[in-house]
Amino acid sequence: MSKKKGLAKVTIYPDWCKGCGICAAFCPAGVFELRADGKSHVVREEECVNCGFCELHCPDFAVSVTPKEISRRKTDACVDPRVEAADPSAGTDPGPEENVGTPNREEDHGHKKA
Repeated sequence: MSKKKGLAKVTIYPDWCKGCGICAAFCPAGVFELRADGKSHVVREEECVNCGFCELHCPDFAVSVTPKEISRRKTDACVDPRVEAADPSAGTDPGPEENVGTPNREEDHGHKKA
């Protein structure tokens, strides 16, 4: 749990929010306000300290708090940039035919191989 401001993206799903006000009442940073229709609205996202209270206590799962980072493809995390420069296909996840593990011991028709 980070206590630095501005590192989180706060999203409210308005169709899910029933306007209970728990997030607005208990947010230590004052990120939320209730609109005229009674539903919560993010007004000061840059003040969010990513405490997670709103997300954990929302009875309707209408609040989502995620880190503000540049999204990366799943395979990018597995690639060593030094290896990728030499071979762009290196470091990627193996395809289904390259997976490691127990080989399929059945033929196409469900019969066991000899």
